[in-house]
Amino acid sequence: MISCLVLTPSSPTAPALREDLEAAGIHVIGAAQRSNLVQEAAKSAPDVVVMHEPAADDELLALAASLLATAARPLLVFTSDADADKMKRAVEAGVHVYVVNGYAPQRLRSLVHLAQTRFAHEQKLRAELADLSHRFEERKLVDRAKGILMRSRPLSEEEAFGLLRVASMHSNRRVGQVSRQVIEAARDAEALNRAGQLRMLSQRLVKLYALQVLGARPAEAGVRLSESGARIDANLSALGKSLSRSTYGDLLDAVLVPWTGLKAALGTPPDAARLAEVDGWAERVLLHADRLVTQLEITGAAASLQVINVSGRQRMLSQRIAKQALLAVLLNGDAAQAAAADAGKCRAEFEQALAFLESAPLSSREIHESLDAAGRTWRAMTAALAGARTAEGSAALADASEALLALFEQLTERYERSMQLLMG
Repeated sequence: MISCLVLTPSSPTAPALREDLEAAGIHVIGAAQRSNLVQEAAKSAPDVVVMHEPAADDELLALAASLLATAARPLLVFTSDADADKMKRAVEAGVHVYVVNGYAPQRLRSLVHLAQTRFAHEQKLRAELADLSHRFEERKLVDRAKGILMRSRPLSEEEAFGLLRVASMHSNRRVGQVSRQVIEAARDAEALNRAGQLRMLSQRLVKLYALQVLGARPAEAGVRLSESGARIDANLSALGKSLSRSTYGDLLDAVLVPWTGLKAALGTPPDAARLAEVDGWAERVLLHADRLVTQLEITGAAASLQVINVSGRQRMLSQRIAKQALLAVLLNGDAAQAAAADAGKCRAEFEQALAFLESAPLSSREIHESLDAAGRTWRAMTAALAGARTAEGSAALADASEALLALFEQLTERYERSMQLLMG
């Protein structure tokens, strides 16, 4: 037997809807007021909802829309309102049969069946549209994932799709789900790489400022200093667009504040007397950039993000070691001793991290090549540290630190684009 929920009529002259429905063989499971119709429909899940209202006012149309959105059921409305605009709005709100001045007990059963039929057809169309929309969105995900894989190494579109299909079969997931994983892994890796660059650039800027103070290739150092500042601005802008403001906005703002101070300090002519101030701002940038990196690694989708973090941190250490060696020459007393001690501490951290990367499972032939070259360049840089007290020696140290930085930039990018990271 068809079950029915009726709306309690608002007019005393309304027909005996409940009795007429029962007489037509339709079981009325209850009557609800406007205020609780949606809740009752959700609770009792009737086969159809029937109402008789003289006018289809805005409240009634809003009620129909709420019913469609919350507890969609076939809806049959009897009314005396012949306004064509109301009819249009009623259909849009989710009314399946809208009868104007046509109430008759003998018609109830056929009209209920009509409402059910239209509702079933509408639900089928909605399901087909949802499936089509899902397939379209999935296709976009697959295309994006293929592009990421094709950029990671020389692959044809067909080969990239083949990788996604193989991963799909092995993981028993849809190709679209695997594609989403690739996209999220690439996004997280890029964000971590960019945030890691902020750490490195904070130290590189002070190193370059110190080289200008020492008079070691000041023009070249000035160009690199300007380029480094532009990179910080570009990375902060990119991260601001790609990261969730509610999740990471406070961490990005925490980097921006000391960066503004550092940028202003660097805008003045190089002066040994201002080195401590410049370095103080840079240390604050480093502190907050490191906190951002840590959170990105913790919340990232890819388990291999730690390797990107460690490799990216080697970039920072390459610049910090050189910076501290130069500050040990330019500063006096306890400050100089502290810089020298920190340089030694960072050297130990660098070598420990290098050993970690050499044993990390995330690897490839290109990564091994970069690590071998980095090891050789690191040994050259440690040899150059001893000569930092002369202009010639400081220039040699700068060259070695830049060469080591370039290698770890390349290595971090290779980790970022690693097929193992992208495909999980």
